Amino acid sequence: MSDGGEQGGERGGAREAGHEGRSLRETVTVVVLSITAVLTAWSGFEASKWGGEMSIAFSRASSQRIEASTERTRAEAARAIDLQVFSLWLEAYATDDTELEDFARERFTPHFEPAFEEWLASRPLQNPDAALSPFALDTYVPPGEVEAADADARADEYFDQALRNNQRGDDYTLVTVLFALVLFFGAFAGRFRSERASWGMVGAGGVLFVVGIGLLLSFPKII
Repeated sequence: MSDGGEQGGERGGAREAGHEGRSLRETVTVVVLSITAVLTAWSGFEASKWGGEMSIAFSRASSQRIEASTERTRAEAARAIDLQVFSLWLEAYATDDTELEDFARERFTPHFEPAFEEWLASRPLQNPDAALSPFALDTYVPPGEVEAADADARADEYFDQALRNNQRGDDYTLVTVLFALVLFFGAFAGRFRSERASWGMVGAGGVLFVVGIGLLLSFPKII
């Protein structure tokens, strides 16, 4: 009788220990899954926000490209006018028509005249190192050229920013997938008869949980 009682007590203790183990595992699982659910929602929110920032940056880059194109067209139009007047001056100079030469010089634009004076001072007919025309000098800057370059630079900056924002959104999507795997492991942890297998699922989910939190803390955030 005493041996039977001792064996019954041992079995009861084992059942009690097993019950306590399951209770602990279930508590850990519930806590991890609860936190994971919140972090999954947060990761999805951040991915969505960074996707929105990416779209805004791409839109701004496109707008700056349009502005650059407009300014470049203005610069080309100004260059065409200057070229026509300069051609008229060359014709007058070649034919010794001083009246036409003066007429053409009076119509030089403010942005062309400094380049013309510099080119003329270099004695292009006698100096082989002189620029081929005033248009080849750095002094000649038609209106719209600087503005076009600035707009292109801003467009490049916005485009790079959009790519960075896209990568950040992808990073948060990856974290969301990791947390989804944590939820998967946690949900199936209680489906096994073996307590060891159940704890294995909880452990695997816990590792992914810690990795996900580490990544989440390292990423920039939009609040």
